[in-house]
Amino acid sequence: MIARAKRPSYHQLTAHQAREAYSKSAPILEIPSAPMFAVDDLAVPVRDGSTIRARLYQPVEPSWAEPAPALVYFHGGGFTVGSVDTHDALCRMFARDGQCIVLSVDYRLAPEFRFPTAVNDAFDALAWLHAQSGVYGIDPARIAVGGDSAGGTLATVCAVLARDAGLPLVLQMLIYPGVSAHQDSASHTRLADGYLLSGDTIQWFFNHYIRDADDREDWRFAPLDGTHGERHAAPSSVSASATDGSDRVPDFAGVAPAWIATAEYDPLSDEGDAYAHKLEAAGNRVTLARYAGMIHEFFKMGGFVLDVMRAHRDAARALRVAFGIESGD
Repeated sequence: MIARAKRPSYHQLTAHQAREAYSKSAPILEIPSAPMFAVDDLAVPVRDGSTIRARLYQPVEPSWAEPAPALVYFHGGGFTVGSVDTHDALCRMFARDGQCIVLSVDYRLAPEFRFPTAVNDAFDALAWLHAQSGVYGIDPARIAVGGDSAGGTLATVCAVLARDAGLPLVLQMLIYPGVSAHQDSASHTRLADGYLLSGDTIQWFFNHYIRDADDREDWRFAPLDGTHGERHAAPSSVSASATDGSDRVPDFAGVAPAWIATAEYDPLSDEGDAYAHKLEAAGNRVTLARYAGMIHEFFKMGGFVLDVMRAHRDAARALRVAFGIESGD
């Protein structure tokens, strides 16, 4: 469909043009938007004194007598495109089928805001929701993080930072996450062209996001194989106990259980598999779901590819099990 439309690839566009193109194309293959009890756009404070937009989805009327679980979600888009608007239908599905409140985070994008701004925004939003849980009828002991593609990268990092900050998480839901510093795996080589996400586009995204080659080796950019970190000012405006990385690579033991989805024809599939094995080797509970025949971004194609609905059901069930809504048997 994209080939027939003769649309230029993102790496042939400016960042602004790519955002506009993605915004227009994102709804075309999406599932219908699920109705919600309430949807509110919020201004969330972050460590540099700014505020970022986040969208709160409440699928049913809140009950303060029985606080609800919550998912903090980070959209994909190579840290350069995407927004809460492009992932609106997906987040509504997670809220309805996961039976939870969803906070979709509009972290700031590159190249205007380069690494590690997206990481800092993501964790600050998570810490803010935890601190404000009582305001929104959320159970602070039943919060999950999730994201697709670049948003999956942010979710992986938030899971480590949350552990270090003492913020309990029940799940990290990682949908074809990017977790490697270098795109040299077999799947990257085999699927570099012709499967929606090309090798040239990946490098175009990263060249907008990272400041220099050294950032590729920072574990907050590459949780799978990063070799170092970098210390910055603590986000005191958000939480006195919050952290945003260190000058060392953390261990990955004791992070939230993970549900990881990979796609057969996705260049990122090998690194998603490898990250699942890394978390397992560190003693964490991991469910790896590999989806045959799928390509990158397939979670947002449920209105056209019917098999995507199975992946949606699997992800929503992983949320319900993590929240204790249903048994994992």
